[in-house]
Amino acid sequence: MQIKSNPTSVNKSPEELYNFIDKLENFKHLMPPSVEKFEVDGDSFVFGIKGMPEIRLITKEKSPFSKYVLTAASSKLDFSLSTFIKEIEDNKSEVEVVFDGEMNPMMAMMVKKPLTKFMEGLSTQLSAL
Repeated sequence: MQIKSNPTSVNKSPEELYNFIDKLENFKHLMPPSVEKFEVDGDSFVFGIKGMPEIRLITKEKSPFSKYVLTAASSKLDFSLSTFIKEIEDNKSEVEVVFDGEMNPMMAMMVKKPLTKFMEGLSTQLSAL
């Protein structure tokens, strides 16, 4: 299952935006208000959203100034969260967040709406930087 956020304009250069994302503690500023727990540990962070199990994401792939990929640390959840950055003009970028996950059809049906809302929330928070 793949869910993409709408591409969003950010008033930062690709380098500034990438460097912001590369500091995992900054993801706390991108999380929705429903996040009750957020802890960074090296190249990973764990977050908990009310009513859902905690999720640990680890850095999987870094392509400076264009792509940043996080993946779930648990084998029970097989997904990645990729951020794609494109330069629009000096000090302005376009960012798109993409969720790619393997799950059965029943689970996909249950999580599609909340995941879509979560992805749009990330995108909105990025645009406010």
